[in-house]
Amino acid sequence: MLQRTLTVAVVAAAAVAACTLPGTAQTQPARAPAAATATAAATAPGFIKGTDLPPHPTSPWFAGKVTRGLPEFVPFCLDGVLPSKGAWHRSFGTEYDTGASQISVRASSTTAARKLTAAVEKAVAGCAADWLRETPGGTASWQDYGRLSVEEGAHVYGVHTSVPDSEPGVHLYGIGRDGSTVTVVNWSQMGHLADAPVNRFKRTTTTAVNKLN
Repeated sequence: MLQRTLTVAVVAAAAVAACTLPGTAQTQPARAPAAATATAAATAPGFIKGTDLPPHPTSPWFAGKVTRGLPEFVPFCLDGVLPSKGAWHRSFGTEYDTGASQISVRASSTTAARKLTAAVEKAVAGCAADWLRETPGGTASWQDYGRLSVEEGAHVYGVHTSVPDSEPGVHLYGIGRDGSTVTVVNWSQMGHLADAPVNRFKRTTTTAVNKLN
């Protein structure tokens, strides 16, 4: 697996590298499609529970309610990427610095869901470089932890950021799709990529995608 450690001196090269990452209609009764669409729009996708997240060594996970729309504070790397229309979210916390969230979006079609998945992956893959452009003196790195074989697929990434005289932060992202529904699971705490529970988070991501429908 490729790891790229970025510094201000190599922001331009890292940004270029980051940017290179990457339904058949059926005849139905007249009112069936509208009814199905209304039902899907009113019903939240399935969400993970606190017990599905990587265990915290000294604290349980506290889960918020599944709520329509985007959270008030969109997770790092995802601001401006996910639409509020068709979105649902759930936030998780612990007694310490570790937090998590899941955001799921019911797109208008499978094609739209594919495009949204690609946009989210591109944003996360380029997040470290984007952050460095706005943070002189900072350092950042990112890791592609590979794809997961679940439903239409999922992808796991890690991002680390640090500034002088401040605690470093580490974030994991699980991005997956089932049909026209896209989900993003985010886990974060103070620390480095080496501290992240990657294997357990992969299981969390698989569970999240399996629960969408």
